[in-house]
Amino acid sequence: MQYIKLGTTGLDVSPIAVGAMTYGEPDRGHPVWSLGEEASRPLIKHAVEAGINFFDTANMYSQGSSEEILGRALRDFADRDDVVIATKLRHPMRSGPNGKGLSRKAIMTEVDHSLTRLGTDYIDLYQVHRNDHTTPLEETLEALHDLVKAGKVRYLGASSMHAWEFAKALHLQKANGWARFVSMQHHYNLLAREEERETIPLALDEGVGTIIWSPLARGRLARGSDDAKATARSRNDGFADMLYTSLTEQSDRAIIDAVGQVAKSRGVTRAQIALAWLRNNPVVTAPLVGASSTRQIDDAVASLDITLTDDEIRTLENPYTPRYDFQGISDDAELQAIMARLPGFTTAA
Repeated sequence: MQYIKLGTTGLDVSPIAVGAMTYGEPDRGHPVWSLGEEASRPLIKHAVEAGINFFDTANMYSQGSSEEILGRALRDFADRDDVVIATKLRHPMRSGPNGKGLSRKAIMTEVDHSLTRLGTDYIDLYQVHRNDHTTPLEETLEALHDLVKAGKVRYLGASSMHAWEFAKALHLQKANGWARFVSMQHHYNLLAREEERETIPLALDEGVGTIIWSPLARGRLARGSDDAKATARSRNDGFADMLYTSLTEQSDRAIIDAVGQVAKSRGVTRAQIALAWLRNNPVVTAPLVGASSTRQIDDAVASLDITLTDDEIRTLENPYTPRYDFQGISDDAELQAIMARLPGFTTAA
């Protein structure tokens, strides 16, 4: 494994990260497709043995169970000084006041809960899980800075903001001498390239590393266009139905078919091609691979050995058509209002 730096930091991370949303007790999260501890541990161990040192989770994943499972596995299978543990906060963790959001109170409370669940003294990368429009940005940023100065957090990251919001945050951090966001986690893959308009150029200009969620478009790029609902998760993922709608079906099918064409010509899997394409963008640090099998981890690692030709890249990219960007949407009412303006837009029941 050849490690790379996260953005302009000195932090060494593997160019493949494990997304731990898959790992969590089913009775605390996603009963249809999340994996309990017994099934999760061999996969985390396999990733460590493959050289992967970058693991991403969130406090909300299976209501903390993901952090617990990941923390125990990494204590058993890895050297804490070698691995990079990333987690996130913002979404509801309990009912009642101050149970969610990015207020100073919520941040100071949730970081301690995450540290306890992870069984560690510090978090390598602490990320805001989308913006909180009910809290002044300055309050959030100063509280996050205080976590770094207290030694509870090493680096700060953001996720899925509008480019102008992220630019404002970076400006405030610089103006006030606060620890800055060193990474942006966003939705980017061959079926969703809207971040190329603003956020990716901003990250490149600011020296911010990007971490990619849903790099395989919820598995769509790893399967044929007729197999979009081939797994238990894909059949029960309303969020994916929102991200990849029938409005772009013709374009999406052409892209998925192109991935299959390139993969067949090289004798590799579709997933390897889709992940190799991401590495063509210099701002991409690592895709988050939510592996539910060792084969998926091996595919991700194998993708690092593939360098696509210019002709292959054109084949993969040419069918793309623009679509609505949901990146910065963090409010359900705002999302519903947008969806109501899109003729023919539906989500799974």
